[in-house]
Amino acid sequence: MVGQARQVNFQGMAGFKPLNPLTVTKRSSPSKYSKIDTRIPRRRERDLEKYVYSDDSDDESDYSSDASSPVSSRETSGSYSSNQPMLRRKSSTGSQRPAYSRYRLPNRVMRYLCLTLISTIVIFMLSLVRMSVVSSRRVEAGDLGKRPPPPPEPWKSFTFLSRYYGGIRTLVPLSERQPEYPSAADELPASNETATIPVREIPSSKPFDAFEHQASESYLSEHAPVQECFLDLESTIRIPQLQYYQGRPSGFPDNVVGSYELLDLPEDICFERFGRLGPYGFGYSSKYGGTDTGEHGDTEGSGSVWVDNSELGFNQVDYRKVNWGAAQKKCYEANIARFRPQSPLADLPTTFSVLGQDIDRTEKQDAHPRSILDARANTTLTEKYLPRTAVVVRVWDDFAYREEDILNLRAMISELSLSSGGEYDVHLLVQVKDESRHPIWADPETYQQHLAECVPDEFRDIATLWSETQMLMLYQGIFDTFTRGLPVHGPYRGLQMAMQHFAQRHPEYDFFWHWEIDIRYTGHYYNLFSQVESWAKKQPRKGLWERSGRFYVPSVHGSWEDFKQMVRVQTEMGTENAEDMWSGIKGAKVQPKGDKPIWGPERPQDPEDWFEVEHDPKPVGSYDRDKYAWGVGEDADLITFNPLFDPEKTTWFLANDITGYNTTDGLPPRRAAIVTSSRMSKRLLITMHRETAFKKHHAFSEMWAPTAALHHGYKAVYAPHPMFVDREWPTPYLAGVLNSGRNGATGGARTSVFGEREHNLLGMTWYYNAGFAPNLWKRWLGLKVNNEGGEEFELTVDEGRSGNGVNEMRGGEGRMCLPPMLLHPVKDVELPVERTREEEDVPESDPSA
Repeated sequence: MVGQARQVNFQGMAGFKPLNPLTVTKRSSPSKYSKIDTRIPRRRERDLEKYVYSDDSDDESDYSSDASSPVSSRETSGSYSSNQPMLRRKSSTGSQRPAYSRYRLPNRVMRYLCLTLISTIVIFMLSLVRMSVVSSRRVEAGDLGKRPPPPPEPWKSFTFLSRYYGGIRTLVPLSERQPEYPSAADELPASNETATIPVREIPSSKPFDAFEHQASESYLSEHAPVQECFLDLESTIRIPQLQYYQGRPSGFPDNVVGSYELLDLPEDICFERFGRLGPYGFGYSSKYGGTDTGEHGDTEGSGSVWVDNSELGFNQVDYRKVNWGAAQKKCYEANIARFRPQSPLADLPTTFSVLGQDIDRTEKQDAHPRSILDARANTTLTEKYLPRTAVVVRVWDDFAYREEDILNLRAMISELSLSSGGEYDVHLLVQVKDESRHPIWADPETYQQHLAECVPDEFRDIATLWSETQMLMLYQGIFDTFTRGLPVHGPYRGLQMAMQHFAQRHPEYDFFWHWEIDIRYTGHYYNLFSQVESWAKKQPRKGLWERSGRFYVPSVHGSWEDFKQMVRVQTEMGTENAEDMWSGIKGAKVQPKGDKPIWGPERPQDPEDWFEVEHDPKPVGSYDRDKYAWGVGEDADLITFNPLFDPEKTTWFLANDITGYNTTDGLPPRRAAIVTSSRMSKRLLITMHRETAFKKHHAFSEMWAPTAALHHGYKAVYAPHPMFVDREWPTPYLAGVLNSGRNGATGGARTSVFGEREHNLLGMTWYYNAGFAPNLWKRWLGLKVNNEGGEEFELTVDEGRSGNGVNEMRGGEGRMCLPPMLLHPVKDVELPVERTREEEDVPESDPSA
């Protein structure tokens, strides 16, 4: 029986019952299995394929399977209904699971959902594209949006230096002075406590002579003697001399950048405000032709400024009737024999010129003929004749001429033009901002009327108006990128266009100083300009671009010869910098460490961008064979007061503001110098003018002149003038920050100080946004800055202060005395004016009234 049951079970597993010829079964009657309860529904045949048998539970599975069946294992085929198929259907897998209710979304709803999902993805992608375009435009415009505040700059933790504000009662010779800064690493810093500084009597001031060389035998053997110039046409009012004091205030810091000795500038002297500005109307009333300023604070000893050898013994110049244009013309005519003959200019009613057609030159000029060299060749001038230079001061028509601005302009004209015997002429280049309101080009009368409205009387004859529309008319067809949203012909991006046009209209000048109205110099202007020009002329061409691309820090770099050799090694061998971090990674693109020195012109990549290169200077011999001889004695085409840096790869946001060149292989080689104030030769400005007019080449104002000089191989020099810093920087760290570009230069890398890291220059005396420069100048004038300084500070000792630090100085040392230094920017200086308006004429009383 057990065997039969297993046989039936096996057959059930197969799903059908094969016929066994050895087994015969009779059809059973229905009553045979009447004991089965018919009320229990008959279960379906189980799908035995769902049961898996293991070796360990074979028998148990068989038994459990038989026991679970409600039908006897002996049941034959006759016991089934006739409707049952012979081959049983395989039961579905889910037949054993409980039935669940499933809901299917309608097709229309599914289509809407898919459409919504696809639309969302497309809108999201388009939004990303738009955000990318908007972000790129903002970055180009310099708008970086809201970013988390950067960490505080390290230099803000450095201590402020205090001895800049010492007075003339503490003057000591340079040999006895212990500067507060910088000090050697193994030396203790000098004490800046006021209690340790002895206060003395004010010494006597001395007149400053910047023209001593003009009386030497060597000078007179080569040049005609200088004829004295006067402030009036009657030749009666002499130009007062500046007064200086010997030494410096005790503890006065040394310059951290540049060198007095290198440029042969006076170092062991200082100027206080009366000795510097007193000759030009500072310190006396407008009743006597002064400015009604300077009558506050410490004034002891100031009267010596106006003492002279005249009959009155006193020379306070009345500047109310001075015409600076007429004075400069008369000075040039008196000294015309010192300069190269010039052809009379055509009538130029809209610009100032000392040349005229009524001058008898034949009697005043040297009878011996001299060769006149091509102006574009810019070769060394003959020994006899001196070059002439225009100092062009940039200003605008709505500029408010304050008393301090007028004093500075008077000083420039007196010291550069009249005192030098006509070597320089000072001009004002005035931009007309609103041309719709002031159509100066409509007729000469409108031009002269607006000129009279916007320029003080004494400077009116030296002023030249210009406008953006005028530049657009002259330089047509330039592709404008509208960097920072500003036009290329405007005063921000296209300022050099006005200088180019000015040079083209004034061929009588060999050089042009581009100057800004907010620059101040505490020394004598002629002494600065002449010494800088002389030093630049002596510089050799070899390594010149490389040296001019670095700040010179004497306390770190040593002598100038040491600095020159250091630059040579850095250029040839390279230095470690932040951009070398990928050098050890396979496949990384790493530039060679050394740089190829610049030797001759550096042309743009596309020869089609070359323009009039046949007259460009050619190197004399090879770079390696040159013994620092080429370029010595050659006048510089470009002189700047900040390094000529390579803007490539820097974060300077105007590095790519150049147009007109083929940029398929990248931007052309470029150089830039922050602050546009510089000296440019006539050939450089004419080259820039012609390239802009004919080739449509142009670049940002601070980049165009250095780039043009680089492309044509002209001589460009950075003059390392003395610069001071307001805090106690560690000098090696300062040198590393300033020269943090590629291979020890200031540019060529994202780590350059020019760009996002320019905040390190805020504490310097020379930069476009330096904060220390205006504060130092205002304190020197006797004004209060941040509630420090002023009249009480100069005259009274505050015993309640400790004397330690800039905010704890006790005062009582007298007015400040500064060595010669350039300061920029100095804007909106309001000097206390003792009388705010002219005295009105009081009518005499009528006795009969």
